[in-house]
Amino acid sequence: MLKTKQSDEQTANSGIFNVLAGGTVVTGTIVTESDFRLDGRIEGDIHCKGKIVIGPKGCILGNVISENAEILGIVEGTLRIREKLILKSTAQVKGDIFIQILEIEPGASFNGGCTMSGKNSAEITDRQQPPPKVSPNGTK
Repeated sequence: MLKTKQSDEQTANSGIFNVLAGGTVVTGTIVTESDFRLDGRIEGDIHCKGKIVIGPKGCILGNVISENAEILGIVEGTLRIREKLILKSTAQVKGDIFIQILEIEPGASFNGGCTMSGKNSAEITDRQQPPPKVSPNGTK
């Protein structure tokens, strides 16, 4: 029993996450099951089942749906965060946010509406399903 517990903890704490490096631009929707760090630019939506971190040089021109988020860069779009959103001092957010917990550091810029409600933010996130998967040949 102890081995299984240790094994599960190692898997949970293995640090597996996705990274989009600075200087990289992606146009389209990104769907990820694990944590995601953005230091580049995305022109499209992100659906993340873990935590998303948008670095100081990161930029999203689109909507974000995630469990948790920490913003240091730029977001222009709607943020739907199921649990906690942290806007660091360098963050610039233009758009509405739907969250359960919000933390804003002095110096952060936020222009938009805010809805704070654990139940509503979860319901809103659940209603936003990722787009259908498209195969490389363009069929669904």
